[in-house]
Amino acid sequence: MTQAPPPPFDPELAAALELIKDVVSPGLTMDGIADVRRGAGIQLLAELDLTLDGFFEVEDRTVPGPPGAPEISLLVCRPVAPVDAVARPVIYHVHGGGLILGNNRVGVDAPLAWARELDAVVVSVEYRLAPEHPYPAQIEDVYAGLEWTARHAAELGGDPARIVVAGASAGGGLSAALALLARDRKGPELLGQMLMCPMLDDRNDSPSTHQMTGLGVWDRTANETGWTALLGERRGGADVPGYAAPARAEDLTGLPPAFLDVGSAETFRDEVVAYASRLWQAGGVAELHVWPGGFHGFDGFAPQAAVSQACRAAHLGWLRRLLSR
Repeated sequence: MTQAPPPPFDPELAAALELIKDVVSPGLTMDGIADVRRGAGIQLLAELDLTLDGFFEVEDRTVPGPPGAPEISLLVCRPVAPVDAVARPVIYHVHGGGLILGNNRVGVDAPLAWARELDAVVVSVEYRLAPEHPYPAQIEDVYAGLEWTARHAAELGGDPARIVVAGASAGGGLSAALALLARDRKGPELLGQMLMCPMLDDRNDSPSTHQMTGLGVWDRTANETGWTALLGERRGGADVPGYAAPARAEDLTGLPPAFLDVGSAETFRDEVVAYASRLWQAGGVAELHVWPGGFHGFDGFAPQAAVSQACRAAHLGWLRRLLSR
C-alpha cells in the first residue's frame, strides 16, 4: 500500500521548526541518548523561576518510592497566599522525555501557569529513566508519588478529592497508565487526566508513524528508541501490558474524564485519536483536539503561534470546567 504524504505543517510552526532543526533532530537512536542527556536544555531548567515572581512556594520533597525501590523526588509548588475555606485542587504532573530523558522540572511551566490561574497546587514527580531502569520502574514511581500526594494533600493545602494528573508526550502516556493503575488497584481517585500529545502505543506502526518518518522533533526512529529502552525485546510483542503502553489496555471503563490533544502532523496522531475513540466506546468522558499542522510539542517550541495559543487556551479551559463541577 502506497503511503500518502504527511499533512503540511502550520506555516508559523514550520518557520519555528526550521529555526530549531540544527538543535532538535527527530531520529534519536539508542547511541544518542547520552548525548541528548548532556545537552544544555536540561541544565537550563535549574535556572527557571518556579516561584513565578513569588506566587509559589517551591520545595523539593524526597518521599518513599515503590516497595523495595529507591526514594523518589517530588517538586511541590503551592501558592503563597493563605488557603481559603475550600482546599485547593492539585495538579499532579508527570514529565515528558520519551521515557529516557528529563526530570521533574521538564514541562512544569505549563502546570504552573494553570495553577496560577486556578489557585492550585502543583506536584511534579521524578521517575527512573529507561534503559537503565526498564518497565515497570517508571509507572511504579509515578504511582508511589501519587499515593504520597493523596495522603499528604491536606498538608500541602490541597484537596485529595480533586487531583488531576497531567503530562505531555511520555508524561501523557504515563498519566494514562496511572489512571488505569489507580483504577485497578483501587488507589487514589483522580478527578481527571490531561493527556497532551501522549505516547501510548509501543507498536509504532500506525499510518502517522510512517507519514512522519524523519520529520518534526520525534519520529518513528526516536519512538522505537524510547519504547525499546523501556521494554527491550518485548516491544511490539503480544504480551505488553496496558500499564506500559496504555493503547494495549483492553478495558477503558471507569476512568476519570480525559482531555487529549495531538498535532495532525506528528507521530502520535493516530494512536491518540484511537485512544479517545475507545474511551467514548467504553462510555467514558473525553475531549479530543487535533491541532492542524501541529508537530510534536509545538506549543512549547513556538508558543507565540496562533495555533499554540489556541492549544494552551483549550488546556486551561478544560481544567477550569472540570474543577468547577
